[in-house]
Amino acid sequence: MIFADVEESCLRKFCVVLLGSTMLCTSGAALAQAAEAEAYGDAIIVTATKRAENLQDIPLAITAIGNKQLDELQVTKFEDYVRYLPSVSYQTAGPGAAKVYFRGVASGENANHSTSQPSVGVYLDEQPITTIQGALDVHLYDIARVEALAGPQGTLYGASSEAGTIRIITNKPDTSGFYGAADVEVNTVAHGGEGYIGEGFVNAPLNDRIALRVVGWYKKDAGYIDNIPGSLVFPSLEADQGTAAATLSNAPYAKNNYNDVETYGGRAALKIDLDDSWTVTPQIMGQKQNINGSFAVESGLGDLQTMQFNPERQDDDWYQAALTIEGKIGNWDVTYAGAYNKRKITAQLDYADYAYFYDALFGSGANFYDNNDDLVSPNQYIQSVDRFTKQSHELRFASPADARVRFIGGFFYQRQAHNIEQNYIVDNIADSITVPGTASDIWLTKQLRVDRDYAAFGEITADVTEKFSVTLGTRIYKYDNSLVGFFGYSDGFSSGTGVAACFAGPIVSGSPCTNVDKRTKNTDFLHKISLTYKFDDDKLIYFTNSRGYRPGGINRRGTLPPYQADFIDNFELGWKTSWLDHKVRFNGAIYQLNWSDVQLSFLGLSGLSEVRNASDARIRGVEADVMIQPVTGLTLSSGMSYNDAKITKQFCPDSGTSVDCAPSGTRLPITAKFKANALGRYEFPVGGMKAHVQGSLVYEGKRTADIRPIENFLRGELPAYTTVDMSTGVEGSRWSLELYVRNLFDKRGYTSTGVQCLETTCGDPDGLTASGGKVYRSVTQPRTIGLKLGTKF
Repeated sequence: MIFADVEESCLRKFCVVLLGSTMLCTSGAALAQAAEAEAYGDAIIVTATKRAENLQDIPLAITAIGNKQLDELQVTKFEDYVRYLPSVSYQTAGPGAAKVYFRGVASGENANHSTSQPSVGVYLDEQPITTIQGALDVHLYDIARVEALAGPQGTLYGASSEAGTIRIITNKPDTSGFYGAADVEVNTVAHGGEGYIGEGFVNAPLNDRIALRVVGWYKKDAGYIDNIPGSLVFPSLEADQGTAAATLSNAPYAKNNYNDVETYGGRAALKIDLDDSWTVTPQIMGQKQNINGSFAVESGLGDLQTMQFNPERQDDDWYQAALTIEGKIGNWDVTYAGAYNKRKITAQLDYADYAYFYDALFGSGANFYDNNDDLVSPNQYIQSVDRFTKQSHELRFASPADARVRFIGGFFYQRQAHNIEQNYIVDNIADSITVPGTASDIWLTKQLRVDRDYAAFGEITADVTEKFSVTLGTRIYKYDNSLVGFFGYSDGFSSGTGVAACFAGPIVSGSPCTNVDKRTKNTDFLHKISLTYKFDDDKLIYFTNSRGYRPGGINRRGTLPPYQADFIDNFELGWKTSWLDHKVRFNGAIYQLNWSDVQLSFLGLSGLSEVRNASDARIRGVEADVMIQPVTGLTLSSGMSYNDAKITKQFCPDSGTSVDCAPSGTRLPITAKFKANALGRYEFPVGGMKAHVQGSLVYEGKRTADIRPIENFLRGELPAYTTVDMSTGVEGSRWSLELYVRNLFDKRGYTSTGVQCLETTCGDPDGLTASGGKVYRSVTQPRTIGLKLGTKF
């Protein structure tokens, strides 16, 4: 009962022209070479290792997109910047629902409330913002940079950084002077409506030791998917009461440009220099998103169309209060970083597919009747409320950065809770088949999930010679995760699940009784070994062996045991080089990831998600980026990744819902074997202003949808796609004007695919079964033309 994931000749000429100059049809990391955030001269300063260091000196695969590049690429949300990270792939069913993956580490998990934690950690400054079902959808404005750390980051970042970490670094309050900026934008989406954005920030010193920075934004995203008129006829009800009574029309909800979004929020930070050694920075950030419709197109219909029969809307509200304290004890740096996050997602979702296909195939509509024993429409919809809270605390110590032997380490604690409420509603059903305590629920999920993490970590780096250094790291961790509450039917509807399976009274408020109360915990450690050799100040190579993990958790089905942690062992050989007085930079890495005890999640009996440590996998890959500045004002950059990701042990669901097994050698889903992007920008003077023209290209290869062969066939693979963006504009000392076109050739790229129930019941992209089928594919935004005006003061 759990909603599954809803998931050219001109192009060739553009690629040849741009990449012919770079000699590599391959990005993201190259963008970092021009980043302005915290840059000193040609050095790009990042804090990925929890020290301020030159990106080119760190033996780690890092992509950093700075403030200026975020603005130049019109980045405002997650999907905008992740396109330019060649090691990253993602799925999304709309705002606030993105799942991100590094280096092909993806098993096709449906990532609902009772399955695995994410394999990629996302941070806002020093604090993690990855909730149990994914990261916050942070609007990006007045951001210093985005850092993407590829590969396991287990020692410094721990749980949910199994495959990589993304860090969003905000601009901090500044005591040097009063200044600010404001930007407004209007845009229009092909086949859709119009949108607009208003953003601004002010930095205000209160005295020579205290400064305040306030940021605000309002954004309206235009819709571009049409919910077209249609009807469903439920066979069981038709046989009993006739076609008219059995017909469900979506007329009240049919609408063009169905999926518009309203986003507004703000951020305020206060920097207080207590003295020359200690600084306190409290910060609060909050955001509200009102999301209408859905972001997937439906198989069998026209371009950018769907046919939904119940209201679809989601309100995602959250805030995060954070506190960072930095200072010195002797010549050691001391940092405390703590945060408290509260998030509430209220949603209404269509579930008519589930009702229709189960009735058409199995006659399930005959099970829904009222108090007079008359059949009612089996149409089903979901009303849900997900409440998240999260607190995290880290205390760390760092020895002097210029010492021959350097140490960084500390302690970490995190507790995140998810209060789950999902009402699966069939209107007007009899009291006897209604879940007790609800108005008309045929199924209720009311549970509390709590995930706890504890850790002590440290890394020590020794310069053995002036050119050769060694880093050793470890993280001792403990996870302690629990799930308690209720899920299922009334005892009048089912004699085996739901109320019939309860063994205690209600523990979670709002539940009729308790039929799940489980807990799992474990303690272990991770390691990291890195060897670095510097040929000179501009060239180094490194070898790293590191390990990452994802905590175990609870299977709510009583017959299944908890799933255990899974692990990734990374073997990586990388290089970072600059040439011709930093006019050419070439970085890259070759790696193998051994993924053991893979947590595979899928829909099992009764549509319940279950997780099993069912297989092992191996990923071999290469990533590279290049930046060239051939003449003054012209920058060419490009990047690529190639991942050969496959399981090394046969996986059989063995759940009674599928007879197909994935043999050893089956490709891991979601991630393309090849992903590449390229960027060219030319800046030139016009009178007293600076003008520019820019073009970028993003290529995403073909991807599979599921590791299981039959389900992958039914949902359909995701084809390769290429998008091209262009922009031009002028900038003066106070004013700027930018005209841009995103997805210039209006290409349809699909980022995820899914169905509303078991693929063998609801999924059939080619109409091969008598009931047909409905497969949904989340689509990239059509061609968007925008005009942006900005001012600085």
